[in-house]
Amino acid sequence: MKRLWTPAWIARHVAMVVLVTAFLALGWWQVSRAAAGNAISWGYAVEWPIFAGFVVFVWWREVRHALRGAEAGPTAAVGEAPDAGDPTVVERAEAVEAAGVRPRPGIGRPVRVTRTVGGHGEEDAELAAYNRYLSWLNANPGAKPGDYPG
Repeated sequence: MKRLWTPAWIARHVAMVVLVTAFLALGWWQVSRAAAGNAISWGYAVEWPIFAGFVVFVWWREVRHALRGAEAGPTAAVGEAPDAGDPTVVERAEAVEAAGVRPRPGIGRPVRVTRTVGGHGEEDAELAAYNRYLSWLNANPGAKPGDYPG
């Protein structure tokens, strides 16, 4: 539970309470407007409590995710493959298999991958021709695309 009382989590708790209170107050305001004769306000009177419920739903999922993440224990860094010869990895895999529980894949940070066209650093001929065409258009601002000599 200590994980839920960090400054970031306290800000999330406060934001949730403020948003739910504001959305419910706006819903009540729309009910009073609808009772005064504004027919469109009935729709908004229903929408605002739904928004408040969604905030509570997202907050609850984040709390559960944070608590479940605390129980999972340490994991390998993103991009780092677990060592198959490491006894702890093997023991953990055997324990999970014996329990009949399938491990859930972790969600890590995105990994930047550098890509080369053709796989060997070769430049794509079509891309090179298009880039030459664009540089020609840039060098000749008044020219029409049909004037391109290439």
